[in-house]
Amino acid sequence: MRVVVAGSSGLVGSALVDALNSAGHEVTRLVRRPARAPDERTWDPPAGRVDGDVLSGADAVVNLCGAPIAGRRWSHARKQVLLNSRVEPTEVLAASVAEHGVPVLVNASAVGYYGDGGDRVLDESAEAGLGFLAGLCTDWEDATRRATEAGTRVVRLRTGHVLSGRGGLLGLLRPLFWLALGGRLGDGRQYMPWITLADHVAAIRFALTEDGLAGPVNSCSPHPVTNLEFTRALGRALGRPAPWFVPGPALRLAIGEDGGEILYSQRTVPKALTDNGFVFGNPRLEDGLRAALRG
Repeated sequence: MRVVVAGSSGLVGSALVDALNSAGHEVTRLVRRPARAPDERTWDPPAGRVDGDVLSGADAVVNLCGAPIAGRRWSHARKQVLLNSRVEPTEVLAASVAEHGVPVLVNASAVGYYGDGGDRVLDESAEAGLGFLAGLCTDWEDATRRATEAGTRVVRLRTGHVLSGRGGLLGLLRPLFWLALGGRLGDGRQYMPWITLADHVAAIRFALTEDGLAGPVNSCSPHPVTNLEFTRALGRALGRPAPWFVPGPALRLAIGEDGGEILYSQRTVPKALTDNGFVFGNPRLEDGLRAALRG
């Protein structure tokens, strides 16, 4: 396959490109700086430009663009960055995919789409929730409309927390746990959807070739856990206690007015993936953490 990847420099994108190259696929990476490698092509989302020959003859496009959600205070300006870094590139890619008749578009989204689901099990048929992240994900997914209307098979991957020893959530938490500062968020009863990096990359590759997948697809383990369960399991995996907790008001102070959304519960399950025959390498958290921390 000839696959064009946008957002290839991040944790997921770099792992995906390595996996596709290892499997013998031809990968073209879209970058926003001057191209420096034979597989790179420069594009300019704010200007609405993708060179026509980049997507001409492509079998699929994978769009992973988006500024990191975690690690920064959600000021008004930051929230605009989070929105613009997702919606604008997606609109540009979807229009170009439609124009050039690319058969498949796999587009990133997130389980934040569901808002606060409490204890309800959320498969892909669940409606959008409320809050900043839910609105962000709704706009992000809506930006693929041009490709869908043109007949492209569009997969909107609603991803949980991606576990990897190379960064992401574990990159933020591991130093705290090593300092014995790890702990639950709030009361810890909120569900935390998760998936290992290896399984997430495998799910993207599965979506590229599985014709039965279209529309929203939850990319997360079939066994979601609460924040308290996750915290205890990570403490055991690292051999470190996790006695602390971060109250909701402190999260709002640290993150901003929408900080309470970190405590939202998403008990998501990957019904679309499992119904189409996808097999997880590490469906259980204990095994997933061990595999991720070895990576």
